[in-house]
Parts: sequence; structure tokens; C-alpha cells
Amino acid sequence: MLNIYYGNMKEAVYNTAAYFKYDYEDSWIVDPFVKEMIQDVDQSTVLDSGVIDSPVLGKIPPVGLSGGVKTLILVKFDKDKVFNVSTCGDNCAKWLLRIAESEDRTVNLLHLMDFGTEPFAVHVLNTDQMAYSMEELVSIAGEFV
Repeated sequence: MLNIYYGNMKEAVYNTAAYFKYDYEDSWIVDPFVKEMIQDVDQSTVLDSGVIDSPVLGKIPPVGLSGGVKTLILVKFDKDKVFNVSTCGDNCAKWLLRIAESEDRTVNLLHLMDFGTEPFAVHVLNTDQMAYSMEELVSIAGEFV
């Protein structure tokens, strides 16, 4: 289940780029799920744990990935932290839902992320309510962002 807290959250990690730089592990980058995420979101190919082939930037280290992908990787692997996912674009929304399919995750958002037209399930912590569509999510979370 994806749990979302909207608005400022004292315990959330906001500088995900700096956190990623010092805390990611090489094994995370070569994980098949992560490789698929990197390909989809950044259109980049993981060559090995330290080199990603970007069509825009050429060969880059993992710290050169987009802020959205770095944040998604942290959400997937650092389960005990709450990350602000506002650096993620709407193209990351499906990945947040996929990460939370098998294990609960809590994230912080400062905006209304577009989770698309397909039905989904998210738990809005601010009100302890469930949302199953964007229409429901906007009506629940709209007052907090």
C-alpha cells in the first residue's frame, strides 16, 4: 500500500539527491526492477553498477541519474525512511504504486501527483482516507497542497 502524507513532514528526507549520493549501494543499480525504472523514466541503460548510458549525457555514474529516479530507488530500498517525492515527475507515479504493491511505503508530497486514469489505491495519511481514483485523491488531498 502506498501511504502519502501531503504537506510539510518533519521526519521526511527532502534532499534526496544528497541522501542518494552518500547512501545508495551498487547492488541497487543492477537490480532488474531498478534497471527497468531507469530505462522507463530516464530512457537510460544500466551497463553495470557504476555506469549508466544516457542518450542525453552519455556515460554517467548513478549520481548523474534524474532526481526522480534517484528518489524512486531510495523509496524502493530504504524502507525505514520517508522520502519527499516531489522531485519525481508524474512519469514516476506508476513506479511508486508498483514499489508499494508488495510492501507498504510511506512518502511525502508537496503537490498533487497525477496517478493516471487507471484505478489505484493510496492511503492519505492526513485524513486516514483511501483514494481509488484521481478524482477521489484531488477531493481528499486538495486542501493540503
